[in-house]
Amino acid sequence: MTMMRARARRDERGFTLIEALVALALTGLVLSALATLTAQWLPNWNHGIDRIQRSEVLGVAMQRIAADLAASEYVPAGGDSKKKPLFDGSALSVTFVRTALGPNVGIGLDVVRIGETADRGQFATVRSRAPFAPLPSGVSPSEQIHVSDPVALLRAPLRLSLSYAGPDHVFSDSWHDMDKLPALIMLTVREAGSGRVLSVSTVTTVHVDAAASAAANDDAEDNAKDNAKDDTKGDGQAAPTKPRGS
Repeated sequence: MTMMRARARRDERGFTLIEALVALALTGLVLSALATLTAQWLPNWNHGIDRIQRSEVLGVAMQRIAADLAASEYVPAGGDSKKKPLFDGSALSVTFVRTALGPNVGIGLDVVRIGETADRGQFATVRSRAPFAPLPSGVSPSEQIHVSDPVALLRAPLRLSLSYAGPDHVFSDSWHDMDKLPALIMLTVREAGSGRVLSVSTVTTVHVDAAASAAANDDAEDNAKDNAKDDTKGDGQAAPTKPRGS
C-alpha cells in the first residue's frame, strides 16, 4: 500500500525548480533575440517609408512648379501688349504672370514668384503670389509687387536651380528684359551637401512665348508670303498658243 502511494505521488509531480528555471532562461533568450531583430529592422523600415514619402512629396512639388511655369502668360507690366512681358528669371528664382489658380481665387491673373528664401533658419524653395495689376511706366515691378500666400515646395537639403532657353535650345542662368518668354525652362534639383542631381529634374515647355498680336502678325506675314509665291507661279506660266492652221 505504501509503495502504491509513493508511485502515485511520483506520477502526479510536475516540473522541478531547475526545469522551470531552464524554461524561463530559454524564453528570455528567444525574447531577447526577437527584440534585437526588431530593433534593427524597424529603423530600416521607417527609413524606407520616410524615403518613399519624401519622393512622393518631391514629385508633386516638381509637377506643381513645372505646371506653373508652363502656364506663363505674355503680359507686360504696364498692360501694353507692345511692351516686354513681365518675366524675370535667375538661377534661384523666377517671377512671371499666369492665370489665377486656387480654390478661392476669381477670374484674373496672378504674379507668381518661385524662389529660394530663408525658412526657420534654413533655405527653402517657396511659391508666393499676388494679384496682377498694371504698373505705371517707369516703375520697377520688384518695388510695386508684394507677393503673399507663401507655400514651401522644397526644403533643405534640396535646392532648386533654373535655366532658360529660347527656340535655339541654348540654356542660360538668367532671362531678364527679353522681348519674348523662354521656350524651355530646365528645373534641376540637387542635394546641398553632395551636389548630386536628382532624377526628378526635368525640362518644361512654356505654352506661350509671344504676344497674341505678334503671333497674328506672324501668321499674316506667312499667308502673304504664300500668296506671293502662288502669284509668282501663276505669272511664270506661259500663255497657251493657238494650233497651226487655225
